[in-house]
Amino acid sequence: MEDVYKEAINTFGKKMQLLVAIEELGELMKEVIKALRGKEDIDHIAEETADVEIMVEQLKLMYGIDNSKIKAAKIERLKSLLKVGENA
Repeated sequence: MEDVYKEAINTFGKKMQLLVAIEELGELMKEVIKALRGKEDIDHIAEETADVEIMVEQLKLMYGIDNSKIKAAKIERLKSLLKVGENA
């Protein structure tokens, strides 16, 4: 899949892919807001989540990001917060 992401960046350009990333994030936000308002559409949420994940992978390639250690640390922090919540 990385080859497809690189080709998209090369074909459309970094600036355009940044704009698409912003657009996809906005579309996911819109679906989440709809769900909060009682108009949940799981299919649309799934579609927008997939679009955002694709764009996040392109962002990571564009900026040479390997955030696996950061992500692991944040998950550990979340686990620690959840343990605090269980005892309350």
